[in-house]
Amino acid sequence: MKQELYIFSGLGADERVFQRLDFSGFSVTYIRWITPHSGETIEQYSTRLLEQITSMKPILIGLSFGGLIAIEVAKHIDTEQVILIASAKSKTEIPFYYRVAGLFGLHKLLPLAFLKHSNILTQWFFGARNMFDRQLLQQILKDTEPIFLKWAIDKVVRWTNRPVGKNVFHIHGTSDRILPVMFVSCNVRIKNGGHFMTLTHADELNLILLQQLSRKE
Repeated sequence: MKQELYIFSGLGADERVFQRLDFSGFSVTYIRWITPHSGETIEQYSTRLLEQITSMKPILIGLSFGGLIAIEVAKHIDTEQVILIASAKSKTEIPFYYRVAGLFGLHKLLPLAFLKHSNILTQWFFGARNMFDRQLLQQILKDTEPIFLKWAIDKVVRWTNRPVGKNVFHIHGTSDRILPVMFVSCNVRIKNGGHFMTLTHADELNLILLQQLSRKE
């Protein structure tokens, strides 16, 4: 029987960002983002996603914001592993300047039009290196539901999680500009990997993931 993988993508993104990763040999479910309720906490939202997880002791893989959600989901179910890519495990791994922005509500001043469209600055932050990656980033931002985007950004900058669950394996890029590696403690660093490294460094990620997913308890 194939091991179940449940994959949580980044802010508004979907399985397109994983298209260069090889999950052959596994049963893969991409968790669908749902529209958050007004005033809903990240803990409440994560609980509502549990209905999409139907197997016992699954492996959760979370990219960026999806990693935060995977950490929250793992508080409610028994998991085989939680694998984070370009993400954070706790409040202390969220850069302090994001947390300051969250404390004073400064993140709410960001214009939605800026967040919804790819430009030179967003391409630099995400590490989109070529035309294909830039076009995909542009399409992902365009397709992101505005309500979800604003809600998710608020939850990132105000995340209060402290304890890190068991069986967490963290992969991070040394050139991540959105969640700089200096703020996180990770198991593996990918040299020159940025926030878009599921596309830009897929070969290296595939090797690391294959080794980790093949690990026997």
